[in-house]
Amino acid sequence: MASAHCRLSTPPHHLHKPYHNPSFNLRQFAQFRSNSSPMKPPSIRSSVGLNSAVRLEDKETKSTAVVWPDSFGRFGKYGGKYVPETLMHALTELELAFQGLAADGEFQRELDGILKDYVGRETPLYFAERLTEHYKSVNGKGPDIYFKREDLNHTGAHKINNAVAQALLAKRLGKKRIIAETGAGQHGVATATVCARFGLDCVVYMGAQDMERQALNVFRMRLLGAEVRGVHSGTATLKDATSEAIRDWVTNVETTHYILGSVAGPHPYPMMVREFHAVIGKETRKQAIEKWGGKPDVLVACVGGGSNAMGLFHEFVDDVDVRLIGVEAAGFGLDSGKHAATLTKGEVGILHGALSYLLQDDDGQVIEPHSISAGLDYPGVGPEHSFLKDMGRAEYYSVTDEEALEAFKRISRLEGIIPALETSHAMAYLEKLCPTLPNGTKVVVNFSGRGDKDVQTAIKLLQL
Repeated sequence: MASAHCRLSTPPHHLHKPYHNPSFNLRQFAQFRSNSSPMKPPSIRSSVGLNSAVRLEDKETKSTAVVWPDSFGRFGKYGGKYVPETLMHALTELELAFQGLAADGEFQRELDGILKDYVGRETPLYFAERLTEHYKSVNGKGPDIYFKREDLNHTGAHKINNAVAQALLAKRLGKKRIIAETGAGQHGVATATVCARFGLDCVVYMGAQDMERQALNVFRMRLLGAEVRGVHSGTATLKDATSEAIRDWVTNVETTHYILGSVAGPHPYPMMVREFHAVIGKETRKQAIEKWGGKPDVLVACVGGGSNAMGLFHEFVDDVDVRLIGVEAAGFGLDSGKHAATLTKGEVGILHGALSYLLQDDDGQVIEPHSISAGLDYPGVGPEHSFLKDMGRAEYYSVTDEEALEAFKRISRLEGIIPALETSHAMAYLEKLCPTLPNGTKVVVNFSGRGDKDVQTAIKLLQL
């Protein structure tokens, strides 16, 4: 029941507008948001910039914090809580605990210290000089490209931002057992890491197919003391691992906290995970001001469930002169039926407790996704991404497995940094984006993870 999904029709909507529609502006955006009594997230005070309720003011728009979701956990029509009754109390308890963080000084101090001294924040905003020169030499013009180096976090990806904060929250809820789902293994490793740090029992669900292609991360999780449970049902990938984790939570809800790894799932997870990753965008704003005295012009991030992208985008949603670009996995091609481009090719439905875009057939059954990247191999997407797509505030494109592999090699050779295959999708889109941008444009790509875990996959596919 927890993994049930259904198909909903998508009626014509006056807000389905392309990004470049000249009538789109902040006033229109804010007016739409105000219609559903949006709920302000808690003010999480943090010296490393986690507080999304206190933001640097834009002198032109006087923008303040983005306040979605509304009091029902919805981003426009997306999101919500479509879960068994047995989970409603746990979700309400979690929401109240999260809302109470603003008054919890001990939580603030502990989180600040761990993010700084254990995770290693803040992460650099790195100027990719050779990549910038490459595109300028090829196209005769081009942007200045920067990487937000989330790969330099402890455990090698952005995932630990959320895992640390949720583990602290679980301790305050008195939960001694932690469960998580993982695709590429980075969220599983991050969860296993924080459980070892805080002395919590840890069970990670992972699709059998993903365990095979991410064997290094499976070993890392077990080395850290986690029990890794392979999921053989369905497609044996991230969707099925998430379904099994939810089933476990339903059964053990009194003793267990589910550290969901993306901005998907039932409310309050999309809001909570976004807030714990919002440090990415807040640091980016601060660092951009320090480096060139302004905001980025374009932000680029890969999108599976969408946590790294929302972490980067959220700080800039009200800055409508900043383009937000999410890059999905086109797999073997959008017309092949073997892809994970949910926002590009999906329709509206319910999966894992939330209303969002899904890959589904004419009968409303979820279609098996495909991506060379285990972390993008998911048939759904976070509800806030669906909302931003429909509003025209964010743009979503896709790149194929082959394009991602070429970017994997290109970034390694030009910048001496091996990107995760997830990150490689964002990097691959630069091939299409850079020829369209004038000199001096500031592009920030979220370097969401390092590629050590993907070397075995690359060995099989790249002829070097």
